[in-house]
Amino acid sequence: MSRSDLIIRDATVFDGMGHSRFRADVAVTDDRIAAVGDLGAWEADRDVDAGGMALAPGFIDAHTHDDRAVLCGPACMLCKMSQGVTTVVVGNCGISLSPVRMKSRPIPPLDLLGDETWFAFDSFAGYAERLARDPSPVNTYALIGHMSLRVEAMNGDTRRAATDKEAEHMRGRLRQALAEGASGFSTGLYYPPNMMAPTDEVIAVAEALRAAGGMYVTHMRDEANDVLLSIEETLRIGRAVDVPVVISHHKCTMPENFGRSRETLPLIDKGAAGQAVAFDVYPYAAGSTVLMPHRLRKDIPVQITWSVPHPGLAGRMLADIAQDWGLEPAAAAERLLPAGAIYFQMDEPDVQRIMAHRLAMIGSDGLPHDAYPHPRLWGTFPRVLGHYARDLKLFSLEEAVRKMTGHTASVFGMVDRGVIRQGAYADLVLFDPGSIRDVATYSAPTRPSDGILETWINGQSAYVFGEGATKARAGRLLTRNVG
Repeated sequence: MSRSDLIIRDATVFDGMGHSRFRADVAVTDDRIAAVGDLGAWEADRDVDAGGMALAPGFIDAHTHDDRAVLCGPACMLCKMSQGVTTVVVGNCGISLSPVRMKSRPIPPLDLLGDETWFAFDSFAGYAERLARDPSPVNTYALIGHMSLRVEAMNGDTRRAATDKEAEHMRGRLRQALAEGASGFSTGLYYPPNMMAPTDEVIAVAEALRAAGGMYVTHMRDEANDVLLSIEETLRIGRAVDVPVVISHHKCTMPENFGRSRETLPLIDKGAAGQAVAFDVYPYAAGSTVLMPHRLRKDIPVQITWSVPHPGLAGRMLADIAQDWGLEPAAAAERLLPAGAIYFQMDEPDVQRIMAHRLAMIGSDGLPHDAYPHPRLWGTFPRVLGHYARDLKLFSLEEAVRKMTGHTASVFGMVDRGVIRQGAYADLVLFDPGSIRDVATYSAPTRPSDGILETWINGQSAYVFGEGATKARAGRLLTRNVG
């Protein structure tokens, strides 16, 4: 008789590859799936009767800013584990905690990760060592941010193009980080610390990716009027260094651009015919980042998520704060800085069209250190499964799971992750497909979702519905194309 540590019996299995669901038992030994099928003759230290509930690979959050949160223990990652997330991709939008030390508060949007005390890793090896010494409850896959490299190489003088020598320094730092376990390079060309970087500078730094087999991930220069030009720039960078490209949180912003996903998606498809390209998307028509007074518009409502000088105003609409203060919104925003905000700037049909595309991965883009975060931090994955797949039937539940698991693992080169099959890592989530739904809202953004019954990471139970996070810290640093 065969024996394992855990058997989840009578589950409706979604394999992560988009194949039709099937009924089976799944056995886990140590950190791997030992068998899938009729395991009635097997015994286990723990038996879980799934009762026909859905069992899927653990969800992979393709776009996060959890660089700091993964260092802070199970409580900090409850927002993800309660959604069934078992792996997070950190270091997005050009923002990463390493490899840079800071002596004063970082400039926005680097401060989304915290003040200077968190920027204490002058090498990626130091960050990786911290994760090894004090493991996260979830798996971490890390990118190195262009913004962080620029601040160091240019001594904070980022409102210009880098010199050849500065670009060479950044390329060397990126090469070193890739050798130490980082898996790619991210840019945030939309933001002031990066926006003065010409395409040639990005290519010069990204050249380090070629030999390492890394990937290029970008918050593009423009997601509004010049979104097509930004896609073309992104594709050009990927071709120049011959690496896969991921477009972060693909969207078409501002009312004058609503509907333009009908143009962007065919352009991405055209690029994908000749190079590796994918994109992530979050299932909401509002975004969130730092508060930028110079980019405010009267037709875009703004909600404050945090403010250093006025912390009590988190959660309020900027227009109401401005009215209370007798100021124009831009002047009120200046008074709130440094601060964060939610921008209601997208069109729901675009969100659905982008999400339904075959190349789409799901990423929350949640900001875990906001006092009053966007609800995507707590609700993204159940929202896709419940609202979009089950209720709106935008795509099948099998396809929803694929976008969160097997597809994402394939794009990022996460070996033996994102699938349910013998030999794969035991990152698993058990959920009720009939009741799963997001509960977090813009007025109550930190509510755990309904319907996630249990989450396992590398074979260990990490979250149980009604009980919360366990004490397990089974997460690992994942490196591209390494099992």
